[in-house]
Amino acid sequence: MSSATSGIDLKRIASGLADPLGVTHAPGRRGVLFIVEQGGTIRIWKDGELRTRPFLDITELVQSGGEQGLLGLAFHPRYARNGRFFVDYTAVNGDSVIARYKRSSSANVASPGSAKIILRFEDPFPNHNGGHLAFGPDGYLYIASGDGGSGGDPMGNGQRLDTLLGKILRIDVNAPGSGRPYGIPPDNPFAGTSGARPEIWSYGLRNPWRFSFDRANGNMWIGDVGQSALEEIDLEPRNSDGGVNYGWNVREGNQCYPSGTQCGVDQLRDYEDPVAVYSHDFGCSVTGGFVYRGPQDALRGRYFFGDYCSGTIWSIDGTVSREQEPQIELESGLSISSFGEDTAGNVYITDLSGGELFKVRPAP
Repeated sequence: MSSATSGIDLKRIASGLADPLGVTHAPGRRGVLFIVEQGGTIRIWKDGELRTRPFLDITELVQSGGEQGLLGLAFHPRYARNGRFFVDYTAVNGDSVIARYKRSSSANVASPGSAKIILRFEDPFPNHNGGHLAFGPDGYLYIASGDGGSGGDPMGNGQRLDTLLGKILRIDVNAPGSGRPYGIPPDNPFAGTSGARPEIWSYGLRNPWRFSFDRANGNMWIGDVGQSALEEIDLEPRNSDGGVNYGWNVREGNQCYPSGTQCGVDQLRDYEDPVAVYSHDFGCSVTGGFVYRGPQDALRGRYFFGDYCSGTIWSIDGTVSREQEPQIELESGLSISSFGEDTAGNVYITDLSGGELFKVRPAP
């Protein structure tokens, strides 16, 4: 690992959160952040204050604990007009659920009765649920799903195209069709492939824990949690046609899996190489981050990501598409559960065990 470029500092802006797993913003709402709590609530941070009343409370619908819970939140690009947002949660029976909600007549309170389930699928084990949601620059909703859990992907879901597990999915929430409450974008890579799920955008992922789109160019960055040796960051350019195979469970990071096996040079060519890896000497569970596009010149263009176990925060050059050596920016000591950004491109971090929210800024 390389030492820091200029280094960063973290400013605590909220505390008293209950197991925060995500933070994001809504289009058109400056100075407001929405914080996802694992148990099933979404809190509002506005004008420097954490609101007591939740924006949404669906705790009675959510199975929470371990890697389960309310896992993802994404606001529709036209949220300012239509009030729609989407959540990903673990249902009480263990299924993964993506549901649509609407805000109420109050900008700070959602309508629980507006729920509409968009997609539901079974998870065979309680771990590796993915759960992140984000709208891409193309206006489609992208969904991260884990490989179904256990260890080593015993069902081979990462490489299978007949399951939604171990994937990045891409759906059209604006054009329902074919008996579904969502549409299939016509250019999805497997939309016309017999035996394949048409929702699949990319595959070969173990547990994609947080992905993001660079607001400057639309590139997608994915943090994929490793099994026993390596953590990885993947990059998919905006001009990708999809169908990218990131290799799990034939490969972990940039090595054959299981460790010590041979997966063949020709076979390795079928998989997309990560742009950054680090070993379990430095952590145990990657948390994908963001390319900084905020007002601080010293940080702009760097992709920041971290590790849940060690609290280390790294960066790489967000303009380079080849593999890079991550540079250590800060040993934070936090249980880094998510990164997020506000309307101005500032980057934030949630600390799961401490129940706090931090803003990333240059080191003094």
